[in-house]
Amino acid sequence: QVQLVESGGGSVQAGGSLRLSCAASGYTFSRNCFGWFRQAPGKEREGVAIIYAAGVGTYYADSVKGRFTISQDNAKNTTYLEMNSLKPEDTAMYLCAASQRPCSRYAFSRLTEYNYWGQGTQVTVSS
Repeated sequence: QVQLVESGGGSVQAGGSLRLSCAASGYTFSRNCFGWFRQAPGKEREGVAIIYAAGVGTYYADSVKGRFTISQDNAKNTTYLEMNSLKPEDTAMYLCAASQRPCSRYAFSRLTEYNYWGQGTQVTVSS
């Protein structure tokens, strides 16, 4: 049984940093697609960053490019999202998601690309 558990969320001031973790059990990263998404109140869930090809490849949403970094520790079966220069508009519930397939061209746009989701961790950025 696959389980994804996020941690590391919290409240920070604008310009601050947070590091989110997603610990996976019952799942092998291999070359499968793995991503971080976020959802703010009243808004649709959106892709933030994905990692693929056993951690070699990454892709970011334009809104976080240059500020966020996704990484993967295969030994710990954990994926991280390092978030720097946080802005109030980054406030959202952050969720990790795992696929049983490599990333496709729809990895950011189709939530159905992912087989497993975590419960999320809240990030609140104040101005």
